[in-house]
Amino acid sequence: MTQIKNPLRDGWTLIVKRECATCVMVVPVIARLVRELPSLTVYTQDDPKFPDGIVSISDADLSASWHADIDTVPTLIFREKGIETKRTVGWLRSEWRELTGIADLGSELPEFRPGCGSMSVDPDVIDKLRVRFGGAMLHSRQIEFASAEDEFEAMFSRGLTDGLPVVPPTPERVMRMLSGTSRLPQEVVAIAPPDLVELTIEKIAINAVMAGCLPEYLPWVIAAVEAICTDEYNIHGVLATTMPVGPVIVCNGPGTRAIGMNSGVNVLGQGNRANLTIGRAVQLIIRNVGGGRPNEVDRASHGHPGKLSFCFAEDETNSPFTSLAVARGFDASQNTVTVFTGEGPRCVVDQLAREPEALAQTLAACLRTVHHPKLPFAFDALLVVSPEHARVFAQANWNRERVLQEIHARLQMPGSEIVRGAGGMAEGVQEAFKDATLPKFRPGGLLLVHAGGVAGLFSSIIGGWVSGATGSDPVTKLVTA
Repeated sequence: MTQIKNPLRDGWTLIVKRECATCVMVVPVIARLVRELPSLTVYTQDDPKFPDGIVSISDADLSASWHADIDTVPTLIFREKGIETKRTVGWLRSEWRELTGIADLGSELPEFRPGCGSMSVDPDVIDKLRVRFGGAMLHSRQIEFASAEDEFEAMFSRGLTDGLPVVPPTPERVMRMLSGTSRLPQEVVAIAPPDLVELTIEKIAINAVMAGCLPEYLPWVIAAVEAICTDEYNIHGVLATTMPVGPVIVCNGPGTRAIGMNSGVNVLGQGNRANLTIGRAVQLIIRNVGGGRPNEVDRASHGHPGKLSFCFAEDETNSPFTSLAVARGFDASQNTVTVFTGEGPRCVVDQLAREPEALAQTLAACLRTVHHPKLPFAFDALLVVSPEHARVFAQANWNRERVLQEIHARLQMPGSEIVRGAGGMAEGVQEAFKDATLPKFRPGGLLLVHAGGVAGLFSSIIGGWVSGATGSDPVTKLVTA
C-alpha cells in the first residue's frame, strides 16, 4: 500500500466546500484573496466548480484535507519552508484580516460565522482515509476470507478467539485503534512469552480491536502488556502453572475516570466496557501473539472465568486510604496499571463488626485460608476492601499501613498448628518449624485496594500464586499516551 505524499505547498491554502453556507458566504472574500495573494491555492472538497468563477483544485479524494488535518471548512492556512505557521477556521473577520494583512477584508460580511464539518472527518469516511493515507504503517499479514465465509466463524475456526466472538480487525479498525496512542506502530513493546515473539504496538492494537476496545483504552492495554512481559511478573510461569491463576489488572489514576472504568458497584463483574475489554485484550495478546493457549502452554487444572478478563479500577476518589499505586511509589496524578497473579475472587462477609479490631480479625481469619490455612509465606494475596468495610477503619483513623499491620499481626501462625499432620491434615510445613512462628504472607505480600459498591458489608480476597523469584511479583507500570 503506497502512502500518498502531502500535496500542500508553501504559501496560502484555502479549503472549502459548496455544501457549507459559510464557504458560500465568503466567496467574495476568496475572489479578493485570489487577486491579492498570488500564492493562494483553493481546494474544494465536493463540487470541483466551486467557488464559481475561481480556479480551484478538486480535493475529491480528500488528500489535501487529510494532510492539513482539517476539521472545519473554510480553513485558511499559511505554510513556509514546509511548515504551517498560520491558520484560521470558519469566518472571523478580525482573524482573516490579521492573518492576510488586508485591513478592510470582508467589510461587507458579518463579523463571525461558524464553519461546517470537513468531509475528511465524516464518520463514514475517516477510517478509510486513515488506511489510505497511513495504511503503509501496517505490516501485519492480512487474512483474506472467502465471500461466502462468515467472518466471525472464520475467527473461531482459525483459533484466534478466547471462546467468545471477537471483532474482525480490519485495516480501518486497526488504524482507528492506533489513533489512541502517539507511539509508532512498529515500536517493539516487549518480547511476548511463551513463544518469545516481538510484540509491536500494531500487534497490540489488532488484539485490542478484537477484544472490543475503544482507541482511548489502548495506552492502558500497552502498559499492562509491558508489565506482564517482565521477568518479575513471569507470564510464562503464570501460564504454565497448573494452579488456577492469571493476570489481575488494577488501574489507578485520573485516566480511569476519563475512560469510564468501573470502580464501584459490581467492580469485579460484568457490564463495563473499559474494564472487560482492556483485560480481554491482554489475554488475547498472550494467546494470539505469544502462543499461550489453553491445553498447550497454559496448563491450568481448573482456571477461572477471570482468565477471559480480570481488570478493574480502584476507587481512589472516595477512599480513606492511599491508593495501591501511591503505596507502590507513584504519584496520585499519574495513570498506572498494577498486574498481580490471582485466582478468582472470594467473598468475605462481616456485617456485624463496628470496631476495626473485630473486622481485622475477620479479614485475617479468611486470609489465612488462601490456598491452604497451613501454608505460610509462599503465596501473596490482593484484598479488595469495600467502602462499607473501609468506613469502619476510617472512623477509627486507621490508614492503609495500620490496616495491613493489624492484619499481619493476626496472621502469625504457630508452627505447632501448621506442621504436616497437625489438625488431621497432611499438608503443612516441615517438622523443623514446629517451634517457630511463621507469617501467612511475606513482607509486602498482601496488597490492599479500595473498590466496590457503597452498599454491602463485604470485601473480596484474590489469592495469588507462588511469590518471589520462583513465581511472580506484582509489577506496576505508567500509562503513557
